[in-house]
Amino acid sequence: MQLSSRITGLLGGGSDGWGVFLRARQMISDGTPVTELTIGEHDIRTAAPILQEMHRAALAGHTGYASVPGTTALRDTVARRVQDRTGVPTTRDNVVITPGGQAALFAAHAAATNPGDTALFIDPYYATYPGTIRGVSAVPKAVPAHADDAFQPRADVIAAAAPGAKSLLVNSPNNPTGVVYSRSTLDGIARACMDHDLWLISDEVYDTQVWKGTHLSPRALPDMADRTLVVGSMSKSHAMTGSRCGWIVGPADAIEHLTNLATHTTYGVPGFIQDAAQFALNQGPAFETEIAAPFQRRRLLAQDIIARQNAVSLVPADGAMYLMLDIRSTGMSGEDFAYALLEAHYIAVMPGESFGQAAAGHIRVAMTIEDTAFAQALKTLCDFADSRIK
Repeated sequence: MQLSSRITGLLGGGSDGWGVFLRARQMISDGTPVTELTIGEHDIRTAAPILQEMHRAALAGHTGYASVPGTTALRDTVARRVQDRTGVPTTRDNVVITPGGQAALFAAHAAATNPGDTALFIDPYYATYPGTIRGVSAVPKAVPAHADDAFQPRADVIAAAAPGAKSLLVNSPNNPTGVVYSRSTLDGIARACMDHDLWLISDEVYDTQVWKGTHLSPRALPDMADRTLVVGSMSKSHAMTGSRCGWIVGPADAIEHLTNLATHTTYGVPGFIQDAAQFALNQGPAFETEIAAPFQRRRLLAQDIIARQNAVSLVPADGAMYLMLDIRSTGMSGEDFAYALLEAHYIAVMPGESFGQAAAGHIRVAMTIEDTAFAQALKTLCDFADSRIK
């Protein structure tokens, strides 16, 4: 029997970009100790009080079918959080709860595009973006943001790609680059969306991890609330990656249709997980700062280490839990460098090419291990790069 092209074509006939990661995991399985700086997984687990609330809610009986758009309490909590942070009036009617940010990305593109429509996304990009777009039978089209522009997307480049497209996906703070989009960049994005009648899908799952400057949601820009779908998640802000609880914030009529989609696909998120998410959000900004603190601390460590050498340069890391390192001085591709580093020193990083061609000659480092081990691994990486300079 033949499978659908929608499923078999998710990767577009190419690699999914995870070769180095899979090689590292195989080495670990074979007994080789590998230092993993690959994926965005906290080195702390979900806080005990959140798990205790999840346990309490489950024992109290919140284990049956939950309300598909999300519990009223959680939707109200998310709406209040978004309104407080952005100043945009937001109610539960603007919120649908999803099984994590990835499901929200899929649903948002299902809402914004028809089969065969072009959906834009910024390159470098999180590895699932093009496959997510193909999964709703739309056509992904990368819009490059260049290292020479500090990976800030340019409005003229977006505008040149926009004719005929129906949506644009952006991500700030950005994975993989760590870049936080400036007000000027966001104004240019908004202008392109209005000029070309695009839905804007704004992936804001790193909104609590801003080390320099401020996070600005494009939904808060003039005339953008009615054409923006914001993706949020508990995964990064509260170290709840495995709990799979996220949301979409958008116009009420879009949320109504997205609720219909959830009814016919995921059928909601378990109630005890939603109760735990509500509890976690109600701990307030101080708790979110505590979860983010290790990454801010390691960023400072990295800046100091990188300032002491010349082989590797750092893309301005103003947010998120990643560093994007420029290793072009070695003459190696990001992929070749990552494989060589893994084999020589058992340190695993992600090639820039895993996130699109705009990041070629770079590597992404996740700041997700204990401080001393992180500093040592980064020093070894820099020394390795220096040894490869011709």
